[in-house]
This record gives sequence, C-alpha cells and structure tokens, in this order.
Amino acid sequence: MKGRILITGGAGYIGSHANLQLVSRGYETIILDNLVYGHRELVKDGEFLLGDTGDRELLELLFRNYRIDAVMHFAAFAYVGESVTSPALYYHNNVVNTLTLLEAMRTANVDKIVFSSTCATYGNPLATPITEEHPQQPINPYGRSKLMIEQILEDYSRAYGLRYVSLRYFNAAGADPQTRVGELHEPETHLIPLALEAAIDPSRSLSIFGTNYDTPDGTCIRDYIHVSDLASAHDLALQYLMDGGASDVFNLGNGQGFSVKDVIDCAQKITGKGLQVIQADRRPGDPPKLVGSAEKARATLGWNPQYEDLDVMVETAWKWLSKRRR
Repeated sequence: MKGRILITGGAGYIGSHANLQLVSRGYETIILDNLVYGHRELVKDGEFLLGDTGDRELLELLFRNYRIDAVMHFAAFAYVGESVTSPALYYHNNVVNTLTLLEAMRTANVDKIVFSSTCATYGNPLATPITEEHPQQPINPYGRSKLMIEQILEDYSRAYGLRYVSLRYFNAAGADPQTRVGELHEPETHLIPLALEAAIDPSRSLSIFGTNYDTPDGTCIRDYIHVSDLASAHDLALQYLMDGGASDVFNLGNGQGFSVKDVIDCAQKITGKGLQVIQADRRPGDPPKLVGSAEKARATLGWNPQYEDLDVMVETAWKWLSKRRR
C-alpha cells in the first residue's frame, strides 16, 4: 500500500474519478461524503463513510481509527447561481467546514492536503490563457469561498507547516472511459450533459445564452478538461506532496477552448441525433472566452492529459449516459 488517503466529497463527479485513480495506483482510500450532492453508486472502491466535513467529532474519530497520510478535499457546494441566492450556505459549507477539517487534521498531525479549487477564483479574465499569476477577483460567492480557502491554506502552511496543493481547474467534462463512473448532477447545469440529454429527448431544447460574442462563431468559448485527466492531476499533486514538494497552486486547463456551438456540433455528431436549439439572451457575467494555461502543472507535476480531444470527452459522456439509460 502506497498510503491511506481521505477523500472528502469522494461520491461526487470529480472525487469519484480521483478515487478510481488512486486505488489503481495502489493507495487505500477512505471516502467521506454526506450525499447531499454526491451519489453512493459512484463510490466503486475504498471504504465509504457517510458523514460531513463539518462534524468535528466524526473527523477526530476517523483520524484516530485510521492512519491517514494525506487528504484530498473535494467536499463543497458548487452551483454558482445558488451561491448568489444562498451565500450563507456556501460560506458555511465550503469555508467553515474546511476550517473544521483543517483543525481536525492539525490535531491528528496530518500535514498534506490536495484542494479542489476552481478557475472561478479569477473572475472575469483580463487576458487569456489565464496563468496562476492572473489577479484573483471572483464575482460570486462560490468563487469567493474557494479563494478564502486558498488563503486559509496559505496561512496554515506558513504558521503550522501544512503542505498543500490547490488545483484551479476549468470545465470538467466526460466520464471514465470504462463507464464505471461519470457525471451525475441534480440539477444538471453543465453544457455537455445537457446537450446529450437534449439529443436523447426530442421534447427537450438546449439554450444558447448569447450568439453575438466577440468569438469566431459568436458563442462563448470555454476550456474543457476530461475528468480522468483531472483525476490524474490530483494523483500527481499527491505524489508531489508525498515526495516533499512545497505548497503551491496549479491551473488545470487545456490552453485552448471550445465554443458552445462546437460542443453542440460534436454532440450531434457523436449521437447521430439533431438537437432543438434555442437562442437566448446573454447571461450577466459570462465572459466571451475563459481558457487556462496549465504549463506550470505540466512542468512541475509532469501532468500530461490523455483525453484533450472534444470528441473523446463527449463520446465518453455519451457512453456513460447511454449505460445509465439502459
């Protein structure tokens, strides 16, 4: 066994893929999830514990009963719109509960954590592709909550010797190529699964929010990263810390982007079905182009994404959705 890793939020989309990755690499995993947004069926390996990162008594019991070598922290609420209407929910669940986790780690002398951050900490881009040095000016409570945690980790590292890696990633996409786990959100807000659902059900339409942006086809451009590539990056970040690496932050992006129309065209090609598309008004705060640079992760962590092609992302998502529909 290479080590025992606590994965908070390991029953969620990205956490479940990271769990598969770590187990395949010889780690033993403990998955802690309250199943508010996670799904028990996505936990295919490791030991599952139903619980909340805000439960200090549970965390201390867990750290006493298991020798944990490091923590991979995915547990968070992540709906931008909900964060605007219910900021208290986001600051409590994302920030306060993370503090509770960090204090339990300190008590147990667990000093390594890989944190699931987000490109939402940058806010509207001043230039693209976005590097780690880009100013962090989040425009919603979700992004602000993640930035607060990044700042807390930096302070804990300086004061208490905690070593961390914060991974700021862009749009997770696709599913495990073996269809063991995949994207399962309720409600679903991500473009690729929404497009695929519209392909399956002719009565459903897909809205394009804005067709007059300053982009080649007039629709927004976003940076999509295959979820299995995100999982491998978390594995590499963990190895980096286990090997004594210093605290740091890394973007996970593909350096290019795909437009809304690109995704729709790809979904129609992969499924062989037409989509009912509705042109809608722009959404407030949607930048025309949001693309990240991951050169630092490639150079420092040795990250080498394997599924960068949009066709592969959509095809694996389609296989996962089709399997669930059978």
